[in-house]
Amino acid sequence: MTPPRTDRRCPFWVPVLILVLTIGQLAVAEWAPGIERFADKAFGARLIAYPLMMLLVPAVWWLAVKRRRPEEPVPYGAFSLIMLGFLVDVTGNSLDLYDSLTWWDDMNHFVNWVFLLTGIGLIIGGPVRPGWARVLMVAGLGAMLAIGWELGEWYTFIRHGTELDTAYEDTLGDETLGTLGALLAGLVVQAVLRRREVATTHEEDPADPVARLSGVTGEST
Repeated sequence: MTPPRTDRRCPFWVPVLILVLTIGQLAVAEWAPGIERFADKAFGARLIAYPLMMLLVPAVWWLAVKRRRPEEPVPYGAFSLIMLGFLVDVTGNSLDLYDSLTWWDDMNHFVNWVFLLTGIGLIIGGPVRPGWARVLMVAGLGAMLAIGWELGEWYTFIRHGTELDTAYEDTLGDETLGTLGALLAGLVVQAVLRRREVATTHEEDPADPVARLSGVTGEST
């Protein structure tokens, strides 16, 4: 029996480690007594929601792709990118960076959306043509997720809290940063998938002058 192919760029233990580190910090935040920086940040809800969100895309991929095409390589690298933003968020709370660094929250909305949408884009972006449509798809999906995240924050933290005076400006800023992060992710996804497509074409027909030219010059469409 032929063993399942995996993503040679990333071993399987990387997303597992990210998941374990995230859950471990969430458990400490929820059950360790007397740590002020964890107070009133809904870590009980995060302990349930974050692992579910981290495993959602791998579970859907396994059901939708792996069961139909067992030979398909497992995209552990993309899974790791999707999970990485949750680890960064929890680690920022563990190190009290949200309160000690004024720019940390804004940076998270940008960088974590780069991670998240790059991972998602690498999984679903392959069949999308042309390249500009692939970029717009990733950016648009990121914008939708940014809006959904802000709705969740409003429902969980803001609607009965003390941040109503600044909520509008903060929400617009976070949605903008998330969308810009998703746009950058779309450009990264396009570059990575285009490079793979050129390499695949060259492997299939190394005598093809177009493939040779594209591989040398890095031209894209």
